[in-house]
Amino acid sequence: MPIDFRNTNSVWASVFVETLVRLGLRTAVICPGSRSAPLAIAFAAHAQVEAIPVLDERSAAFFALGMARRTGEPVVLVCTSGTAGANFYPAIIEAKESCVPLLVLTADRPPELRDCNAGQTVDQQKLYGTYPNWYSELSVPALEQSLLAYLRQTVIYAWERSQYPVSGCVHLNLPFRDPLAPVPQAEAQAFAAQFDELEQETFFAAVGGAVTALRNRKKSERQNSDNIVPSEWFAEDRGIVIAGVAQPRSPQAYCEAIAHLAQTLKLPVLAEGLSPVRNYAVLNPDLISTYDLILRQPDWADKLRPDFVIRIGEMPTSKELRQWLTRTQPRQWIIDATDRHLDPLHLPTVHLRRSIDQVAACLSGANSPERPSDLYLQHWCQAEAWARQAIDHPMAQLDPLIESKVAWLLSQHLPEATPVIIANSTAVRDVEWFWKPGNTKAQPYFNRGANGIDGTLSTALGIAHGYQSSVLLTGDLALLHDTNGFLLRNQFQGHLTIVLINNNGGGIFELLPIAQFDPPFEAFFATPQSVNVAQLCAAYRIEYEQIQTWEQLIQRLKPLPTEGVRVLEIPCDRKASAHWRQQLFSQFSDCDR
Repeated sequence: MPIDFRNTNSVWASVFVETLVRLGLRTAVICPGSRSAPLAIAFAAHAQVEAIPVLDERSAAFFALGMARRTGEPVVLVCTSGTAGANFYPAIIEAKESCVPLLVLTADRPPELRDCNAGQTVDQQKLYGTYPNWYSELSVPALEQSLLAYLRQTVIYAWERSQYPVSGCVHLNLPFRDPLAPVPQAEAQAFAAQFDELEQETFFAAVGGAVTALRNRKKSERQNSDNIVPSEWFAEDRGIVIAGVAQPRSPQAYCEAIAHLAQTLKLPVLAEGLSPVRNYAVLNPDLISTYDLILRQPDWADKLRPDFVIRIGEMPTSKELRQWLTRTQPRQWIIDATDRHLDPLHLPTVHLRRSIDQVAACLSGANSPERPSDLYLQHWCQAEAWARQAIDHPMAQLDPLIESKVAWLLSQHLPEATPVIIANSTAVRDVEWFWKPGNTKAQPYFNRGANGIDGTLSTALGIAHGYQSSVLLTGDLALLHDTNGFLLRNQFQGHLTIVLINNNGGGIFELLPIAQFDPPFEAFFATPQSVNVAQLCAAYRIEYEQIQTWEQLIQRLKPLPTEGVRVLEIPCDRKASAHWRQQLFSQFSDCDR
């Protein structure tokens, strides 16, 4: 019997949870607290829910975000009343900006205990502003079938809105009166006699119809491939495909669709490091990975001016690419199935509201365009070969532990199909600049919705939880900002290797003009923390090893462990690493082509 008839709150919470389970929920992340006790008990008691207790609300939210990001399915997040829910805010912002489905449940005091100095009570109405896809406060629990039907339908709608028309967060505020513990109440047990098992099955049958409707909607969207291919793609001569920032559920199918588009149209593919395309290089013979460095060279930048751009997903990280597109003002088509506005450069742009799979399907059987020559494509490939050699040769010869070589080595030595989580700031830029194309099938993950460093470790643990061995590439500040994520160790299933570049500060700021102004640069921008990482790991009982050579790092990657959390610390000199990058970049800017 799915309904717990011990008291009013347990009936309400168990109907809530059973509805979610029948919709497809499998995971709930639950933070401790008294007001949320009915929800915590209901989730923990359900055999089909993986209920995960997490102490720190901010860490819990990013952990849930990581799981939802990998699976594409909503994860429930539960907290008590008061400031607890405020700690979810950063992850909710990221969920909004990167379209990750979360169902956030904040328990609350009932209306009569608000604005009267009752403890642990704050205004939780629309706590997250415009970031959720939808918000609602539920009624106070009651033993009425009509209100339980209202609860069921509200939960169904919340589940739908977490995924349609665009995935994101839904926030439900749930007030509860005492008793919060499942203390037996006679009226609840009397209500059980009215609501027998046969009637319960009839009650929950409505959920099955909603599931079927959602499944049919997904199927219809996948099959909707009306011909939307612009004629300009065949008529104009100088075009490029930009494979931007993307975390597709099926990376190989995604890369195959991009390859089909590019090869049909005879266009080069500029592949962002935060796209799986670089890791399926065999599919794209005209793949360009060094565009940021190529475009620093004025002659190449002028020679490669495009007439049109087809961009899949979000804009790449590269500032050089953005500035080049702004200067050249090509016509742009953006392929993205959501309703988001994805044109920060304000180019002459058309959003094609379709997935790359649908667009590629429209090109099946299409004849390749008759371009006057393939010279434009050849120029791109020549530039890639030149720049690739200019990167790979000095990298191979580099013995000191310089930050940029870490991303270059990971791109070549990760086990096949490894999920790799990439922290923001310097790590994400080194991946774009130096991640070498190959066929490792590595799947990059990241929080590039709001581009913050908060929640880095917890997100990575969420992505890796219950999955295959994974790797997190991070700097020291991003890791230290979320060390409470290590508290998840006892709940974590799977393995995460943390490749920690420790340069004792924010290396990204060394690349900015502010680095020339010290003071206050070192104290207020680089912000070195001087933490002994070995001792930090010992406090959390995390396996630790300091990397002394590149060969040692390579050996620790193959194979990866299958259980636990491990930190591989790579100590680097922040200023030496910045100087090495600047020297390399200046060679591209100054060289004569």
